[in-house]
Amino acid sequence: MSVYQKLLDVKASKGAGYLVLVDPDRWELDQVDHFIEQINASGADGIMVGSSIILGNGAQAKMKRIREVATLPVILFPGNVNQLTPHVDALFFLSVVSGRNPQFLIGDQVQAAPIVRELGLEAISTAYMLIESGRVTAAEFISGSKPIPRDKSEIAVAHALAAEYLGFKFIYLEAGSGAQQSVSTEMVRAVCKYTDVPVIVGGGIHSPDEAGRLVNAGAAFIVTGNVLEDVSNSHLMEQFATAIHQ
Repeated sequence: MSVYQKLLDVKASKGAGYLVLVDPDRWELDQVDHFIEQINASGADGIMVGSSIILGNGAQAKMKRIREVATLPVILFPGNVNQLTPHVDALFFLSVVSGRNPQFLIGDQVQAAPIVRELGLEAISTAYMLIESGRVTAAEFISGSKPIPRDKSEIAVAHALAAEYLGFKFIYLEAGSGAQQSVSTEMVRAVCKYTDVPVIVGGGIHSPDEAGRLVNAGAAFIVTGNVLEDVSNSHLMEQFATAIHQ
């Protein structure tokens, strides 16, 4: 069964799914096993791996180890072509449809496509929409894309409809790594009202209650990342999973 179909089955059976984002730069190789085992046991539905930019050494070794330890689907969330790896089950084949930078709309995708085919990866076409979050995020800076204003749901709806008509399989509303504010429930509700494409929401989601509100607004998948790096709260992933699986 494809990873895409597994994700659809999660949404059908649980109402919404929970994906945990792992940034290879933020973990040493000898820490990977423990963190991935925590995710396996948390009730999460998948592991995303990637970053806007990877600077540290050994990223490929870490991604290989993540896939070896994971009992959940591992999905690459690539910041650029150089992050492509065989050590995943699938990748979100992203196009930054909220921006007007041709490199991230189609340029990188053309370069990546032959490599994806050669690696035999499952590519899940995903319309990536960067949303204003209260600060300049790495995704905004690296992509050279101006985010959609947080209070302009109608602009997000128009982009989401275009993505649906272009045939994207997912719409990803992203506030960005380390965002001060998550995508608003009003924007999520508006986008989900006007499109039938499953909506992923990530960035700036700091609590299980906030995740639950986004699910109630229509989100099909919730992504958390930075908030889980505080190892003093080992039960936070389980709390997110419970709130999301309504």
